[in-house]
Amino acid sequence: MVVLIIGLIAGSGTGLYVGSFKKMRVQKAAYDLLLTAQYGRIMAIERNSKCTLVLDAGNNAFWLTRIQWDEEGEQVVKDPYCKPVQFEGDVVFEDIQMAQSEFETDAGEEEESGGEQSIVFLPDGSAQTAAVQIGNGKTHYTVSINAATGRAKLYSGTTEKVKITSTDLDMES
Repeated sequence: MVVLIIGLIAGSGTGLYVGSFKKMRVQKAAYDLLLTAQYGRIMAIERNSKCTLVLDAGNNAFWLTRIQWDEEGEQVVKDPYCKPVQFEGDVVFEDIQMAQSEFETDAGEEEESGGEQSIVFLPDGSAQTAAVQIGNGKTHYTVSINAATGRAKLYSGTTEKVKITSTDLDMES
């Protein structure tokens, strides 16, 4: 009887541990995306050139690229100080919402090939408005990026809770 009770307690503890571990994976992935977006904004300002956060939904990965000038013209390279991140386990991009901005259409920055989408950070500190939801079906986190300031914030929950609209600073209220 004692062995049965110990077995039941151990079994229930294992179930709680697995659930917590899966939640921590989602939280870590969302925090990695937040830090990468913040780093991308800082690098765009410091280097006075565009920095692009590439979201590869097909491979559940993301990385930063920037433009590096060489003798033949420009060359796009991955940022050597920011390693590409691939999600572990059952963590995926659940939803990616982006608002169309003026610099995207003018510069032709909208690149969606093979499940890849890009968020561009500009040297003036602005960026494309976006909300990226990461989750595993049960746990959800959303990273939002404000267009006017380029700042990224982390929210617990889905993209439905985050409003992604472009801010017009010249509009009278």
